[in-house]
Amino acid sequence: MPAYIDALERRLLADPQVLGDIAEAVGGPFHVLFPERVSVNIRAFQSAFAEVDGFVYFGKKANKAACVARACAENGAGIDVASTGELIAALGQGVRGEDLMVTGPAKSDELLWLAARHRALIALDSLDELDRLTALDLPVRVLMRVLPEGSTSRFGLDPMELEQAIQAVSAPITLSGFSFHLSGYDAVARSEQAAAMVGHCRRARVNGHPADTISIGGGFGVDYLDASTWTEFQNTLSDKWFHTKPPGDYYPYHFPVPGAAMLAAVLAHNDLAGLLRDNGIRLAVEPGRALLDRAGSSVFRVQGVKTRTTQGNPYDILTVDGTSLSLSEQWFDSEYLPDPVLWPDTPGHLTPTCVGATTCLESDLLSRRRIPLPRRARTGDLLVYPNTAGYQMDSNESGFHELPLPPKVVLRADADRLRWSLDHTAR
Repeated sequence: MPAYIDALERRLLADPQVLGDIAEAVGGPFHVLFPERVSVNIRAFQSAFAEVDGFVYFGKKANKAACVARACAENGAGIDVASTGELIAALGQGVRGEDLMVTGPAKSDELLWLAARHRALIALDSLDELDRLTALDLPVRVLMRVLPEGSTSRFGLDPMELEQAIQAVSAPITLSGFSFHLSGYDAVARSEQAAAMVGHCRRARVNGHPADTISIGGGFGVDYLDASTWTEFQNTLSDKWFHTKPPGDYYPYHFPVPGAAMLAAVLAHNDLAGLLRDNGIRLAVEPGRALLDRAGSSVFRVQGVKTRTTQGNPYDILTVDGTSLSLSEQWFDSEYLPDPVLWPDTPGHLTPTCVGATTCLESDLLSRRRIPLPRRARTGDLLVYPNTAGYQMDSNESGFHELPLPPKVVLRADADRLRWSLDHTAR
């Protein structure tokens, strides 16, 4: 299941030295990030706002690399943060306070105070948060997070709470608008929920609030694989492909209308763009994974190779120098399906291969699926898992067995060579 790969990553894989040099310098697994690709993705989302007033906030929980936050600052994007650590990290890379959105439930007093001091936009999740913000007596802009009808989410304000909150807001707090989050990747549902938020804005304006912003959150799909590969996998999926029991669910690794194209579909449905323009409303989005599409990879060194046999068919099991905690999909009863690339690229015979981690846990497998590697892996080879910048690198990192966390490496291209440095999070 070969993944789409960014041009800079193709250049990295083709280079005879750079990956090996990084591996030798780091001495363990590492993540490689391509900040220029983040910039490309940001600009694509901004272009989708051509007909409406819109703003992009990067969902920082998807990746904590400093170079990603710097790309946001350099390209006029904001950042969605949910902790004091994320807020401070964003400011440290040049993102201005007014370009931060603060989300998450039951925010700490310290986070609310710091966000108010920096004029960040705060998405309120409860009446209690409004009470604590009021007690600060600081000028602050807020959105009310609305609990969508029929949702059982623990987040957001139900209709009664929402009405109480609107009535309770007064200077120096400014009600700037409303937000919501939907699970899944349905453009139509997001568009129709946004249209419903326009009604909330109109009613709030009757009470003297500006209510000129709606945030529709994230959930913009990423297209990892071509359609035929994904369809074939789904139609022919078999337990026989896996070293252990296969996962119960998968991310939709082929997504026909991904990222910025999905935002365009949201705006086009029932002419949401026109509705927003007519009512003078800015649309905010908080993509995480979609801004990191093809913007990074995770690299592991092969430490051991074994052969096992099932139903008379041999396959290899590799042990690499990291853990599946650095490839987070495995920890959600799922599997990261895009094939890793075996480096260096040398001749050989197709070899079904599973990938295990260096811990003592039987379940700690980076790839339970027997991947058809182009040759048999050898100790010292590198396995490069593509397109892992979105959540895979950071969501479940752990120092289990007192193993060091894989550092992040920033790759940039000059005309004649590739250059790399450690990201500020690794220094």
